[in-house]
Amino acid sequence: MTKGLKKGLTSYGDPGFSLFLRKAFIKAMGYSDDALERPIVGITNTYSDYNPCHGNVPQLIEAVKRGVMLAGAMPMVFPTISIAESFSFPTSMYLRNLMAMDTEEMIRAQPMDAVVVIGGCDKTLPAQIMAAVSADLPTVVIPVGPMVVGHHKGEVLGACTDCRRMWGKFRAGEIDEAEIEAVNGRLAPSVGTCMVMGTASTMACITETLGLSLPMSATIPAPHSERVRSAELSGKRAAEMAVTGGPRPSELLTPAAFRNAQVVLQAIGGSTNGLIHLTAIANRTEHRIDLAAFDQLGRDVPVLIDLKPSGSHYMEHFHHAGGVPKLMKQLGDLIDLDQKTVAGGTLRDVVANAEEVPGQDAIRPRTNPITPEGAMAVLHGNLAPRGAIIKHSAASPKLLQHTGRAVVFESVEDMTLRVDDPALDVTADDVLVLRNAGPKGAPGMPEAGYLPIPQKILRTGVKDMVRISDARMSGTAFGTIVLHITPESAVGGPLALVQTGDMIRLDVPKRRIDLLVDEVELTQRQSALPKPSTPEWAARGYAHLFHETITQADEGCDFDFMRREGPAGLKR
Repeated sequence: MTKGLKKGLTSYGDPGFSLFLRKAFIKAMGYSDDALERPIVGITNTYSDYNPCHGNVPQLIEAVKRGVMLAGAMPMVFPTISIAESFSFPTSMYLRNLMAMDTEEMIRAQPMDAVVVIGGCDKTLPAQIMAAVSADLPTVVIPVGPMVVGHHKGEVLGACTDCRRMWGKFRAGEIDEAEIEAVNGRLAPSVGTCMVMGTASTMACITETLGLSLPMSATIPAPHSERVRSAELSGKRAAEMAVTGGPRPSELLTPAAFRNAQVVLQAIGGSTNGLIHLTAIANRTEHRIDLAAFDQLGRDVPVLIDLKPSGSHYMEHFHHAGGVPKLMKQLGDLIDLDQKTVAGGTLRDVVANAEEVPGQDAIRPRTNPITPEGAMAVLHGNLAPRGAIIKHSAASPKLLQHTGRAVVFESVEDMTLRVDDPALDVTADDVLVLRNAGPKGAPGMPEAGYLPIPQKILRTGVKDMVRISDARMSGTAFGTIVLHITPESAVGGPLALVQTGDMIRLDVPKRRIDLLVDEVELTQRQSALPKPSTPEWAARGYAHLFHETITQADEGCDFDFMRREGPAGLKR
């Protein structure tokens, strides 16, 4: 098998000349023949001034390079897109697939025998794993790590669960502008991803469970020296994989590995986004995520991680309690421990080395869970023929069975304009409905599912209402919120038929979300809907590609042409 600099030669019609030219130009960088004859480990560079979550990437790259060279291989750093959650218009999800394509093609186009991908902020780890699965080169994933906690007036703060909580207090008039500004400077005290169980932490835990990153890599805080040492060890392991040629992602991502990831997703109180990303990753393989099976796991797997927003701790507490290895040990027979990892052994080896921390309470035993069921439930009904998701571990128990009057917002913009209008006809018992916020309708399925509670309701002391949409929600958010309603309203899904004043029934124990309107009336409303058309924003470029080929939430919101249909797969 061709390795190193001879791999993937540029086509000039003369392979000898192609190699000669490649060596001539790379020697301009000062490399010796000894360096250029070694196996090559590519290292992604996702640093950006727009991405504070990835602020430690330069330091991690240097550590990876050190590990690669200590193991006798040649490190080569290359850039890719960097996506920061709060800096991406219209939403980071709109760019995830672009990053996946960018990363995949750079892995394919440049000579490398193994690759280290470094990511963290919500959509970057999923994009990189999607790319790695399609390229199927030996890959080690390094999460950048969570930031450390902040403090305000004696209270521990965590981005971004407490971002939303404190902003809610400000909107309700409980704190003033001076205090919210003080909080603003204390919510994110270091580089790294959110220190609660948001999407970034969820995907880091899933990545470690899938065996794509080294043990403990999901939870080490971003500023800690242990994070740098883990990066060095990851570089060393990537160099070894560059020589042996494996394990490749296709060898690690088995049906059992995907089941393990779903078990952990439920047990950590994970982000609903995690299910979309895991579905997209599975669809790059010959395996699939079955929503019915995922829901059953939700009934069988308890939430064991006492972490915001489902619990009270933060990622650094999870780490010091033993991290993902200790969690998997607590899960016992719910995890298939015979699954291989990039570390070279199996999860059984990882669990055997899990640290015992006397007195820790961040990782609960199965006999004393946070909740007896998992984080998420899959709902069906006439509003969601292909499914919807609720993170009921972060919801108000009294609202999990609720019937209320619909108050409909036609779009994110409509909601922004009207939700705080004192004249809005709304009560605390109503169901807030947002539509045209799905993959095509928004576009990009923004994290607008956390509909703000109308200000006049907030000021009565109400902290939660039933809210439903075809949008997503940050994993950091709390509330009784139904998401990912599929098909979305922009493609004629039933959500498009809801009118203000209709009654909606939510019944999480029965896994139902229903519009209480008779079928004759719904048929008439359906026939009156305008035919879907290409919006002006999707007339050209990436926007056109996105609009024409994006799949629905239950299929992972990937481009339809990236899905692997069978064993032949996407090979080049």
